[in-house]
Amino acid sequence: MRILGISGSLRAGSLNTRLLRFAAEQPPAGAEVAPWDELRAIPPYDQDVDRARAPESVTRFREAIAAADGLLIATPEYNASVPGALKNAIDWASRPRASTPLQGKPAAVIGATTGSFGAVWAQAEMRKVLSSTGARVVDLDLPVAKGEEAFDDRGALRDEHLRNRLAAILWELVAEIERTREFAVH
Repeated sequence: MRILGISGSLRAGSLNTRLLRFAAEQPPAGAEVAPWDELRAIPPYDQDVDRARAPESVTRFREAIAAADGLLIATPEYNASVPGALKNAIDWASRPRASTPLQGKPAAVIGATTGSFGAVWAQAEMRKVLSSTGARVVDLDLPVAKGEEAFDDRGALRDEHLRNRLAAILWELVAEIERTREFAVH
C-alpha cells in the first residue's frame, strides 16, 4: 500500500517536511509513505494552459496521486490558512473534475508550526479543500506546535502523545484505503 506524502512547505528546513519524513519512517505494516518533493515545480493554476496541455510537472503530480493508494499531507499554516503553493497544487490536481485523481482518494492531513496552535486552522482548511475535490478525508489532525522544539536531533517527535496521535492517523488512513478498496470491489 503506497501513501504519497506531500509537504506543503517549500523551505529547505521545513518542519512539515521533517514531520512527513518522520511519518515515513514508521508506517503501519504493509504500507509505505513515499515523499513527493516537486511542489516548487508546480506553476500557478491557469485554466487556459490546462485546457491545451498541462505542464509536465502537473502531469507528474497528477500521475503520482493516481498511482498512490492514499495521501498524507503535512501543511504549515500561513495567515491562518493553507500555503498558496500547496493549495495551488491541489487546484491543478482537482481538474478536470470528471477525471481528477483526487476523486475517492483516501487522504489525511497533519501539520507543524513554530507557533502555539500547530497549524490546526490550516489542517481544517486543507481537509475542507480535499473533501470538496471528492477525496475521502480522515477527520483527524496532528497539531505539532512550537515545531522547532518538537523534534529531536534525529528528526523524531519528542512527545509520546504526538507520536501516538500520528500513528493513529496513519492507521486510520490505512483503514480508509482498505474501505475504499472493499467498496470498489462491491
